[in-house]
Amino acid sequence: MTVHATMGRPVVPAGPEPLLPGDPLAYRRHAMHSGDRHWPQTNCYADLWIEILHALGTEPAAAFGFTVAQDFEGDQFTFFKPPLDDLEALYGLRVTELALYDDLIGHLEQQIARRRLVLIELDSFYMPDTQGVSYRASHGKTTIAVNRLDRAGRALDYFHNDGLHRALGEDFDGLLRLLPGQIREDTLFPYAEMVRLPEHPPGDADLRATALALLSRHVARRPKANPVSAFRAVATAQAQALAERPGDAFHLYAFNTLRQLGANFELLATHLEWLGATLDGLADAREAALRIAEGAKIAQFHLARAVKQKRFERFDASLAALALEHDVVSEALARRFAA
Repeated sequence: MTVHATMGRPVVPAGPEPLLPGDPLAYRRHAMHSGDRHWPQTNCYADLWIEILHALGTEPAAAFGFTVAQDFEGDQFTFFKPPLDDLEALYGLRVTELALYDDLIGHLEQQIARRRLVLIELDSFYMPDTQGVSYRASHGKTTIAVNRLDRAGRALDYFHNDGLHRALGEDFDGLLRLLPGQIREDTLFPYAEMVRLPEHPPGDADLRATALALLSRHVARRPKANPVSAFRAVATAQAQALAERPGDAFHLYAFNTLRQLGANFELLATHLEWLGATLDGLADAREAALRIAEGAKIAQFHLARAVKQKRFERFDASLAALALEHDVVSEALARRFAA
């Protein structure tokens, strides 16, 4: 196979067509992943759907009303994922688990031939887009969506995090477990889902009407007790324990607590801004959600300092302010939908 390079980035000869329009070398990510946001990346699953919906030519912001129902789970905030029922109601996407039991590439080729997008958990060690984080440095599972697979050319185009990317050669082999020693008799298949794509994206009016109805339902099922207050009640003790552990523990803890809280509410703010273009009564909740997004980032800095200095007063105070903002969001939306 001949591999060319354009501005230092690999290009492969023409092969199978992609499922969704897009070239990794020319792809423009959605504005929800712009660098001026407080949390340009959120979590692998939510980020993935933002870019899939963007590539489908529809509006990703419509999908994030569910974020109002985020809770604190004792040791983490809810890892927010767009509910599959919401994706079907909004966009006509039908997502079901894909059983993997035979040749992995064969399964992927079968679904691509049927115009189905496959979401699959693979090893970020072989994902070039994670350069500087885990690429060729550490192993970890993360979800991608396979947009184009060329077995003969050993090329894989995939959506991951905030963009569309390409894995070639040994990276292709590693992702699809073709390297020596990757497969044993007791090796488990990765978890995968298949997405049946709609023939046409929804119109704007229908999308807004459905999103509004879903937001109303999610507001009704939001936590009865303030989840930020619940986090604050245990956060100092958790931070004190964190101060006695190696540095990697801090990053895992911060990702699953403050990053999930802040990114969740920045997505809620984007959702409310999009709805607010044609609907009144959402501004107060949107502004408070943005303050949570910014405040969670500040709280993360305070946590890092607290762990280093073993002084936790400022960290606790930052969580107290976030809890008040959460009350504003919850009460403002409750008033809006009670009316």
